[in-house]
Amino acid sequence: MNVGILTFHFSDNYGAALQAYALRRWLTEHGHRAHFIDYRPAHIEHGGRLSLPTSPEKLKANLKVVYLALSSFLHQHFGNRDQRDKFAHFRERFLDVASDAAPTDNGASLAAAQAFDLIVAGSDQIWSPSQHFGFDPNYFLAFADAFRARKISYAASFGRDRVSSSEAEQLPRLLHHFDAISVREASGVTLVEQATGQRPANVPDPTLLHDNYTELTDRAPIAPDEPYVFCYGLRSPDNIRQTAELVSRQLNCRILSPHNPHRRWAEIGTTVYPDPGEWVGLVKNARFVVTNSFHGTVFALLFRKPFIVAGLTGDKAAANARAINLLRAVRLENRFAPSFSEHSTQALMNSPIDWANVDQRLGDLRQAGSDFLSAQLRAVTP
Repeated sequence: MNVGILTFHFSDNYGAALQAYALRRWLTEHGHRAHFIDYRPAHIEHGGRLSLPTSPEKLKANLKVVYLALSSFLHQHFGNRDQRDKFAHFRERFLDVASDAAPTDNGASLAAAQAFDLIVAGSDQIWSPSQHFGFDPNYFLAFADAFRARKISYAASFGRDRVSSSEAEQLPRLLHHFDAISVREASGVTLVEQATGQRPANVPDPTLLHDNYTELTDRAPIAPDEPYVFCYGLRSPDNIRQTAELVSRQLNCRILSPHNPHRRWAEIGTTVYPDPGEWVGLVKNARFVVTNSFHGTVFALLFRKPFIVAGLTGDKAAANARAINLLRAVRLENRFAPSFSEHSTQALMNSPIDWANVDQRLGDLRQAGSDFLSAQLRAVTP
């Protein structure tokens, strides 16, 4: 079967690259041809368009546009070229996306998707409304409404546990394009059910469809001889910096942190520049993992690493929903630290994890995801 995947496959982001790899890998391992729909909207990472600043909200959105545009420019022209090349080579080798692929006509890329038998939207935060763009209808497969392909979402995420009232009003119209819907978080189940009156499937992120990543880790050249704490932080250094530094002191080992092109704070420990496969290897070989990232949490669980999820704080706290939902599913909510506390951090370091129970629950999630995908493939009209 010919399957098209629409997601953030183009992003130089570890979680985005790995979830894309994992979904395509599952499909190819089950005998299907899977290709990415090469849609790369400017509003995702390059800022989008400015609007008239007629309100404080629009002014804030414009500032976000300027920040994203400037960040993208600096990353492209002054960032670490070796790491950019690593991401491009990873996409070429594991996603079957040419390293020089950079379409200038997104409309043509979307139109070409009519050749697929099944179109899958997801995973990742494809349904996360941005301040400056809102929902992108293409990630709800609006462009494919007249295509003969069966249209589904797999583990799509809103990136938060609630949306505004105006955004909620748009969801019934956006979600009607799908033949079947599945979401990644329990909070997403509620949002979709409220919008459609139908309860969607709750399935795991594609990275949890696999329990073996030797294809990536066996080729990863980064393997430090000295023990280290792996610190993967996004959006903010608050909480995660203090947590990682305390863990580092307690274990008497250094901190390694992968490069983040959007980082606006002093580095935490030593910055390294892995590709997505090397990033997985760094998690696998770490002595301890401190993260505020969903995918950092995923791979700590998969590799049975002692870990702490240092919660995002302030106006970024809504993004904690993704990791909290996953921790709740494996009964490890206590590994989430909403704010820094030396006493709590030390207590978590000394608290054992029942990995046999975690593995069983991860296995149940994996089966649920596989069952959903298998059923949707069987439902494709010949």
